[in-house]
Amino acid sequence: MNYSLRKSLFVLTSIALLSCSQEQKAEDGWTELFNGKDLSGWKVVAGTAPYEVVNGEIIGTSVAGSPNTFLITEATYGDFILELDLKVEDVTSNSGVMARGQFDPAAREGKGLVFGYQIEADPTERAWSGGIYDEARRGWLYPLELNPEAKTAFKMGEYNHYRIEAIGDELKTWINGQEVAYVVDDMDKTGFIGLQVHSIRDSTQAGRKTYFKNVKIQTENLQSQAFKKDLPVVSNSLNTLTEYEKAMGWRLLFNGQNSEGWRGAKKETFPESGWNVADGILTISKTDGSESQNAGDIVTTEKFSAFDLAFDFKLTEGANSGLKYFVTLSEESKGSAIGLEYQILDDEKHPDAKMGIAGNRTLASLYDLIKADKQPRFMKPIGEWNKGRVVVYPDNRVEHYLNGVKVVEYVRGSKEYRDLVANSKYKIWENFGEAAEGHILLQDHGDEVSFKNIKIKTLN
Repeated sequence: MNYSLRKSLFVLTSIALLSCSQEQKAEDGWTELFNGKDLSGWKVVAGTAPYEVVNGEIIGTSVAGSPNTFLITEATYGDFILELDLKVEDVTSNSGVMARGQFDPAAREGKGLVFGYQIEADPTERAWSGGIYDEARRGWLYPLELNPEAKTAFKMGEYNHYRIEAIGDELKTWINGQEVAYVVDDMDKTGFIGLQVHSIRDSTQAGRKTYFKNVKIQTENLQSQAFKKDLPVVSNSLNTLTEYEKAMGWRLLFNGQNSEGWRGAKKETFPESGWNVADGILTISKTDGSESQNAGDIVTTEKFSAFDLAFDFKLTEGANSGLKYFVTLSEESKGSAIGLEYQILDDEKHPDAKMGIAGNRTLASLYDLIKADKQPRFMKPIGEWNKGRVVVYPDNRVEHYLNGVKVVEYVRGSKEYRDLVANSKYKIWENFGEAAEGHILLQDHGDEVSFKNIKIKTLN
């Protein structure tokens, strides 16, 4: 066989092998976003931190004086499943992965701004890796206070395997095979994939590196991976449940259409006026600011013992309300019915915030008993929706959450709890808050307050 013929056969064989390789890749459904050699298909925006390719890895290096820097895909994506490996070597090297990211090149005087869904890489003691953060916009959507078991998934100094699903309005995340976060949100339908090098606080942190490799995506024939654990879903849809939530036992307490399942606290029927349902929102109208003297409180027709209760609420300026639980309606009270209360209040404008003891009447507190340990960054401004949550476990442990962060915890019936009751307005009621079951109550305090997405899961 002469040289020319051997060369021709070699070329044909090579083409055939390459063709087979490409067909296998297509059948697999994955597209490599990083070719392992250079940054083709990517660009750096919003900062000056450099990215380079070394030995098949993308390496981003922190620099002094730069805001968050992102390496983003030139292409944009709608529904997809993304997988990649990410490594952080220092606790100061906060990072993340943008999913359906957005970029405004004119922002910050032409320096540009990246914003949108970011899946966190958090090597600090807080350990919120895999949580979902709305970069440069709304802040945390899914803090890992909602899934504390997942805090151990991320390994410092090692490559961590991320899986991110963005299908329809649902965002789901995994780290090293562990289920982490689940958000339902419709703000961004499409956007780029981005890799972050975070800004640094001082020049001593310059030179810290973050590593990425094996970045691949699926965009067709997507097969969502089901969550197996029972995890909270943060949903910004209106009065709906995912199939996953339904399977885990969640149900709506407010259907968004009418008052079904609710009645006046001191009536047999729902109040004829004052409480209104419109456009999927339940609202108590403003009157004179007095406690339960107009339309009156409303309660669930059912009673509950151990449960996980989530709800969205929106305050108007200076407003006061509350969500109460273990309401028995057996106490004789002139104003609102008696029960344990998740306080709903404008802390800045309503005088009740400065009453009580050491702030125990402020927003999300166990009213008149325990002050909510909350940070301003996890509080939405008046006029925006906040997410409340109350969890009562079968062993009488109770937790309050505000926007996904735990702010109160106590044990019903414990000595510490009873000591607090003995020093409160509730001391006149025997065994206050220790009933085996009770109604859920929404308070009329004479101010306009709105509610939606009220859902509950009973706990055994």
